[in-house]
Amino acid sequence: MNKSELVENMAKAGGISKAAAEKTLGGMLAAVTTALKNGEKVTLVGFGTFSVTKRAARQGRNPQTGKAITIKARKVARFKPGSKLAESVK
Repeated sequence: MNKSELVENMAKAGGISKAAAEKTLGGMLAAVTTALKNGEKVTLVGFGTFSVTKRAARQGRNPQTGKAITIKARKVARFKPGSKLAESVK
């Protein structure tokens, strides 16, 4: 499912226009992005939790040359599914 299909499903489920559904989805994504940038967690009970974790620097290899390289430390976004979501996927 892509973004436009998600917007269409949201519009049908909520009985609203596609424009309103797209605006709502955009607002939700912006709020989650802002919270993650600020180092906060976003928990949607039953669905899951978005969080930021730190990945330590590590050694890697250049696949073309086989030469060892250092991969810098960085922050990455994570998603941990909630129990209801995990159960529905099984």
